[in-house]
Amino acid sequence: MKHEKWQGMGTFTAIWAGQLVSLLGTGMTQFALTIWAWQVTGKATALALVGVCGFAPVVLLSPLAGAIVDRANRKLLMILSDLAAGLGTLTILLLYLFGALQIWHLYIVVACIGAFGAFQFPAYSATISVLVDKSQYARASGMMSLAGSISGVFAPIAAGILLGPIGIAGIMGVDLATMGTAIVILLCSRIPQPASSPEGEAARGGLFREAAFGFRYILARRGLLGLLCMFFLFNVTTAFGFTVLAPTILARTGNNSLVLGTVQSAAGIGGVVGGVLLSLWGGPKKRVHGVLLGCALGGIIGLVGLGVGRTAAFWAGTAFTMSLIFPTVNASSQSIWQSKVPPDLQGRVFSVRLMMAQLGTPLAMLLAGPLADRVFEPGMRMGGAMADVFGWLVGTGPGAGMALMLVFGGVFAAVAALSAYAYRPLRDVERTLADHDEAAQRAAGTA
Repeated sequence: MKHEKWQGMGTFTAIWAGQLVSLLGTGMTQFALTIWAWQVTGKATALALVGVCGFAPVVLLSPLAGAIVDRANRKLLMILSDLAAGLGTLTILLLYLFGALQIWHLYIVVACIGAFGAFQFPAYSATISVLVDKSQYARASGMMSLAGSISGVFAPIAAGILLGPIGIAGIMGVDLATMGTAIVILLCSRIPQPASSPEGEAARGGLFREAAFGFRYILARRGLLGLLCMFFLFNVTTAFGFTVLAPTILARTGNNSLVLGTVQSAAGIGGVVGGVLLSLWGGPKKRVHGVLLGCALGGIIGLVGLGVGRTAAFWAGTAFTMSLIFPTVNASSQSIWQSKVPPDLQGRVFSVRLMMAQLGTPLAMLLAGPLADRVFEPGMRMGGAMADVFGWLVGTGPGAGMALMLVFGGVFAAVAALSAYAYRPLRDVERTLADHDEAAQRAAGTA
């Protein structure tokens, strides 16, 4: 059994390496297209709508996607998700090459990628559970966070360097090549399907019945439901701020893409350091502290700090510190869910988990853009309605209103995380809710 787990860890590491390469290419494209969209529109609403179009399909399709993940070959679904992202990038590339690319094209393509992306999170999360031992869940999740953070470091730098010599089209070409690498690695990997559990057998039925099972499973476990509600509030409040982060920096620096890239790279470095430390450390013994305290610190240090900052050095330092914290948050939460939910149910449960946690995020992103353009930015100009009250905190002028949105988002996120300690089923979820393997052993002993 131990030998199989070592083999599984090797397979996971290979898949992780492929995703790391793919994320680098995707990050370069996202950075280049963010600059392009801001230069074309000059509106925070346009960037917010791109985010909404990517999130909304994931939220809407997650329950059905999760049921399909538990029924189908997870390796195939991961490949199809990566292929869809590649076809989306290819579509944007062709439109750009023919001089026909418009901002609304991004909305459509990103929505299509998001629809296939609904399968990606539950498929990858459930795959970790069948490849590595549960004692390594936090480390494996930390490695996944590390991949995103490495992309955050090098993708903006590489995009900034390559924009001049090869342009946006060349960057998207690199993106396509990296996606191909990830798909080839997946094709060569052996990913076993999970063994059936008693709960999984009892949940079998039609597709829609199985899709609804994830809701029933979570609602019956108050600790997991409480954790989910906390993340719902945290994600809504942070989305409200993060949606306007890039336009805030661009507006306050006269469209200086180098400063934006520096801040994003600093965030990536923080995530890399946090991911490496987590991989060596393994996370806090009581994982719920890693979630709740980490979210509170991320809100105050991260969003509030980015809002009150006025210089590239301050923004970069704040972004680094914030990203240092979040790998522990994500890995602690992920390992709680992976320990408590049987692997053959994780597709359904994790998809509903994603849907419920992110349900309010598209709305927050949708509101953030218009509120920035029509309320906060005008209100924080010299003589504006809010400038006299909050000008001392974030200053006035271009970008000040969006900076105030970051501050509000950070404060509310910290309040949501700390308030969750008052709910005992969440606070004690690791002690009161049995791990899935322990529950299976008890069931077998009484059979």
